[in-house]
Amino acid sequence: MKVTVVGAGNVGATCADVLAYREIANEVVLVDIKEGFAEGKALDIWQKSPINLYDTRTVGVTNDYSRTADSDIVVITSGLPRKPGMTRDDLISTNAGIVQSVTENVIQHSPNAIIIVVSNPLDVMTYAAHLTAKLPRTKVMGMAGILDTARYRAFLAEALNVSPKDIQAVLLGGHGDTMVPLPRYTTVGGIPVTELIEEATLNAIIERTKNGGGELVKLMGTSAWYAPGSAAAQMVEAIARDQKRIFPVCIKLEGEYGITGTYLGVPVVLGKKGVEKVIELQLNDEEMTLLRNSEKHVREVMEVLDSMTASKS
Repeated sequence: MKVTVVGAGNVGATCADVLAYREIANEVVLVDIKEGFAEGKALDIWQKSPINLYDTRTVGVTNDYSRTADSDIVVITSGLPRKPGMTRDDLISTNAGIVQSVTENVIQHSPNAIIIVVSNPLDVMTYAAHLTAKLPRTKVMGMAGILDTARYRAFLAEALNVSPKDIQAVLLGGHGDTMVPLPRYTTVGGIPVTELIEEATLNAIIERTKNGGGELVKLMGTSAWYAPGSAAAQMVEAIARDQKRIFPVCIKLEGEYGITGTYLGVPVVLGKKGVEKVIELQLNDEEMTLLRNSEKHVREVMEVLDSMTASKS
């Protein structure tokens, strides 16, 4: 099993570190455009293998995609991080070009790879990668839902003073302010969360989850990395080990939830073939309205990318 992580910044390096530490792949190749950057990060991760007791070999390269050849899974984290005052949508013009270029290089050397996109704005960058890769939708997906549900579950664990291990949740929609957390599908040790927490407190947690990325940008001056990197690694693990895990993942919808052609987060089964099944929940009217609002927002940003692409051609 060979995994490539493109982008050796905070998110990419964290992802590579988790992959190595958990021995999810035999080899992890870290790629970056900054001279020596990926090499240094990969060497640092490799040098702690005797301390943390793992065998995964980590290798770093500067812009040399030939070294990534025959990767089974590729994680794309490349692009500019968010800065204070920026929305995810502000990043589209720069990051779309980066993601498309990276995808071209990846596919040239690993035509059968499964691609996981982490770059923001997530849903539209997944769209950009899918257009470029020309692979089935089951093999090009975006990481957002695992991160968003992790934040939601962490906030709930704090409010309820329970272990986050016992909280299960699912959410739908775009990555950002229009995501759709689903309290009806949220449980704590199998108990519906609505039986354990007041509605006002739960609503406040949902709002904090929607703005979870922005909260960290305000605190640190840049995007998060520990949780996003770990979330991407969890998706890699589910695929590499054929775990059939059920996760919310960004994918092109083809009729599910009455939506066609938009890239949105929905629960799926992840295994060795990538997305092996899209799970269609029975939403009530309120939940469906929220999902439609999220779709509208993502569609508008997709159209921005379409217009940019058209103006260049």
